[in-house]
Amino acid sequence: MTTVDLNADMGESFGPWKMGDDAALLNIITSANIACGGHAGDADVMAATMALAHRNGVGIGAHPGFMDIAGFGRNRMSVPRATLKNQVRYQVAASVGMARSIGAKVRHLKLHGAMANMAAEDEAMARDLYEAALSVEPDLIVMVLSATAQQAAAESLGCAWAGEIFADRAYNDDATLVDRSLPGAVIHDAELAGRRMVEMVKAGAIITESGKHIETRIDTICLHGDTPEAVDIAGSVRRQIEAAGISLGQFEGHRS
Repeated sequence: MTTVDLNADMGESFGPWKMGDDAALLNIITSANIACGGHAGDADVMAATMALAHRNGVGIGAHPGFMDIAGFGRNRMSVPRATLKNQVRYQVAASVGMARSIGAKVRHLKLHGAMANMAAEDEAMARDLYEAALSVEPDLIVMVLSATAQQAAAESLGCAWAGEIFADRAYNDDATLVDRSLPGAVIHDAELAGRRMVEMVKAGAIITESGKHIETRIDTICLHGDTPEAVDIAGSVRRQIEAAGISLGQFEGHRS
């Protein structure tokens, strides 16, 4: 039987500013990508989100991004590579340490936002950032955007990785995500999101806006936590995945 993981980005509130409904999502998903204070989150938010994920039996992942609170990590930035690697180490170390303090463990790594999109286009960048994270926690499973330079980087490193697709984002023909500034880039229809995920998982392929099928591993589906309809989309995806006879469970890393 086909098994797939459901993941969501969370822990992205900051001080009194609340982002998303993490508690509701943690009743739906199987893995949580928790912000490390770079693009979002703070020490209190990270600790509380990790504790709730741990109580719910949800796998915990480090979710580093550009050090860009104001831009939520979605601005493409030119950062010296050595500095960027240290910023990833800094965020992953915070994540690993906080998890350890509550008796939990960080299972995986997922890059955020513009950093992730740039790494999906640039294998050398992806490899450098993954190496940086693995230098802090060698057992991390690297969550990659399936069929992109991120996957090629993980394969070249020989590290454990899991392939991810997005429930609420449209795809270009090179398996990268359609830029958020373009019409139709973000899917807001919960039922549509669920149907397309069932179709892609059954096909074992990313289906692009043009209808192209890109065969790839699909280990996990991303359900964004920062949109108004996030919980509705997550619930729809889970409901339709289960109705299609696809089982849910945390991903295991594999090596190419």
